[in-house]
Amino acid sequence: MRAVRSLLFVPGHKADWILKALRSEADGIIIDLEDSVPDQEKGHARANARAAILDYPGDKAVLVRPNGLATEHFGRDLAVVTVPGLDAYLLPMLTGRDDVVAFDAVITAGELANGVPRGTVGVVPSFETAAAINRVDEIVTAPRVAGVMAAAAKDADVSRSIGFRWSAEGLETLYLRSKIVVAARAAGLTNIVVGLWQDVRDLDGMRTFARDNAGLGYTGQVLIHPSHAPIANEEYGLSEAQADYYQRLVAAFEEGRRNGHGAVSFEGEHIDLAHANYARERLATAGYEMEAR
Repeated sequence: MRAVRSLLFVPGHKADWILKALRSEADGIIIDLEDSVPDQEKGHARANARAAILDYPGDKAVLVRPNGLATEHFGRDLAVVTVPGLDAYLLPMLTGRDDVVAFDAVITAGELANGVPRGTVGVVPSFETAAAINRVDEIVTAPRVAGVMAAAAKDADVSRSIGFRWSAEGLETLYLRSKIVVAARAAGLTNIVVGLWQDVRDLDGMRTFARDNAGLGYTGQVLIHPSHAPIANEEYGLSEAQADYYQRLVAAFEEGRRNGHGAVSFEGEHIDLAHANYARERLATAGYEMEAR
């Protein structure tokens, strides 16, 4: 799955909203077939999602959140929406690795039925239950996993499952967010997103939330409003000033190495290979090309 700094949720039964989301500044969208879609609109949402994915010629990442395994809808969701152009499914309400394996089997059937090369569509487990968070190390090694989402929204399923009282500062979710980042990195995953900031009008709060999670190691965020996309792109991305700093750092290290030094002083800081490698990774993630070390 392509790298994303911002993923915009959109209800699947609102076709015009899907089109607007595809024109937004978000790096990708999540077409929701689950909680935001009334039962009587599930079929309509599937049809909208399928049409939007097949018709979309752009370069945004397109994900779909299907209904959970405990519902009567998930099988039809995957049969209809597993079409060329779908990047991944955001998997809801997981309890363990076996749930991902079950989704994998049905997605494979959808790929075969819709002419999609087998194994093309990824999955992004959403960690919104205590059981899933407790088994994060197992889940991230399941088939098709292309990224993870840590749920940390106010009064959502994760709040109910764990029983915490949400705060803007996020102390009550710091452990679970940290645990998910570490497990994802250990599994070699680079799309590690968090969701979400619910107060649409509080842009300062949104920025603080994004900045704190970027500092924790998250690479992007799930959003519920297009106005949040520019903020997420800034906070999870790399500014021109930061890119320039890291490029100069790498250049200084390489010059020192050519002169026989394993560590050098750069703008008053001691740097060595570890710092240069970190800088290269940040630049590569942001799309900057660097010379191989």
